[in-house]
Order: sequence, then C-alpha cells, then structure tokens
Amino acid sequence: MTRDPDEPSVESSPSTPEPHDEAPRFRTPGELDRALELVRFLRARCPWDAAQTAESLVPHLLEETHEVVDAIGSGDDGALEQELGDLLLNLAFQVVVAEEEERLDAASVYRVLEEKMVRRHPHLFGLGEKEEWEAIKAAERAEAGGDSDPTPGVLSGLSRGLDPLTKAHRIQERVAGVGFDWADHQGALAKVAEELEEVQEALADGDPEARMEELGDLLFSVVNLTRLAGAHPTTALDRANRKFRRRFEALEELARTRGLEMGAASLAELDALWDEVKAADEPGRG
Repeated sequence: MTRDPDEPSVESSPSTPEPHDEAPRFRTPGELDRALELVRFLRARCPWDAAQTAESLVPHLLEETHEVVDAIGSGDDGALEQELGDLLLNLAFQVVVAEEEERLDAASVYRVLEEKMVRRHPHLFGLGEKEEWEAIKAAERAEAGGDSDPTPGVLSGLSRGLDPLTKAHRIQERVAGVGFDWADHQGALAKVAEELEEVQEALADGDPEARMEELGDLLFSVVNLTRLAGAHPTTALDRANRKFRRRFEALEELARTRGLEMGAASLAELDALWDEVKAADEPGRG
C-alpha cells in the first residue's frame, strides 16, 4: 500500500494528531497489511484455507481470543506474542473472506473504526468538548435508529454472545451513561449488603425460585460494586480463579509431602494446609 504524500501519517513514536475539521487519515506502512496479504496467499494456495467461511472460522476466533487472555494473565511475553499473532491471523481471515464476498473490505473496516474513534474523542480532534463515552454511544444508537424507526433503547444492541458477567457490566455501563448510577462505590457496597440479606432470607424460606432470583440479584450487585471500584468483573474473577488454583495446587503438593491423601483428609486438616499455603503465598494477606 502506498501513501499519498499529502496525507498525515503517524510514526512509530506516540504523538497527538493536530485537530482536523474532518476525520484524520492515519497512515503507517506495516504488518497489518502483511497479515491480510498472508491470508490472501493462503486462500489462493491451501485447500483448507480456501474452504473456510466466516462461520467456520468463528470457533478458531473465539479460541484464539481466550488464548490471548490466558497469555496476558500468565505474564508470559513469548506466549502473548504468539497468541496475538494467531488472533491477528483470524481477524485478517474474517476481513479477507468478507472482501471476497464483496461485503466490505479492509479500507472500509478501518474507515468505520477511525470515524468512530474520532467521534468518540471529539476533544482530541478539535471537534468539541470531551463527552462521556456512554453518552456518545447512546447518541450513536439513537442516530442509527433513523427517522422512521423507534429510537433504540439504552440497552438495545447488546451482543447476545456476551458472557453473563460481561453483559451485567455492560448493562450497568449503559445505564450509567444516562445518569442511572450510584454516586460512588459506597452506594453499590450498601446494595451488596442489602442483597446478601435477601439471599439469607431466601435460603431460610427454602424456595428454589426465590433463592435463584436473589442469588442473581446479589451477583448483579457485586458486578456493579466491582465496576464502581474501578475493575472489570471478568478480570477480577479470572485473577481470583488463578490465585485459587495456584494455592490449591500448592495445597495438594503439601498434602503429598505430609502423607495426607486428598479425599481422605478431614476438612480441618485441609484448612490447616490452606492456611499454611496462604501464609507462604502472600505473607500478611488473606
């Protein structure tokens, strides 16, 4: 791809573009174009690659996304480098397949992305004052509804494929964008306490439906607290999962060295091992 010498470019060093009346055109030669060319080459010469469709590649796209997340969590830069490459390949595949079907192309994908980011960061491009991200997106959804269509609701357009934790987080972000939110995490913390009491009541009543509903409300309120405390629920839970796994595997190893058989040891014995593992893992912390 060649660059028009009159178009502004972004070099490898970070910089803030000058304000523009229209969306700026960022251009830098590089590896993303090469990824697209690689996929085009594979599609032309490899029967397996040529046979793939956008739908057949979805499982690979999802798997590679999760592997990138795992690599980020592991802190292994080598694994991250490899998994990001695999994910990039899958993204390039989706673009190339759509190009072949004349549904879109790489330029249109980038143009839509660029225009969206400029629209959502007006203060960076001399187009207005800084606005709340969710408020901008709400305006976009309303505009997308058109003159003849009903105005889309605040919660319209949420992906059906989101996991429940992420969906709860996105719902709460959306409604916060129109002012339906706690002032800070203290309000959300009080709500968690309230929902916990209701769970206790439902457990005492013994009604399975009430128990399910109240447990769901408790989880939803914990997600809200997590958001207002500045974290994402999936990230926080993933860290907790990895910490628990690390400690439990250490517990298993400690049990082996003490001659204790997992499954036969008493809860008191396992709790004692757990306390040792926690003390060694993070001295002074639970």
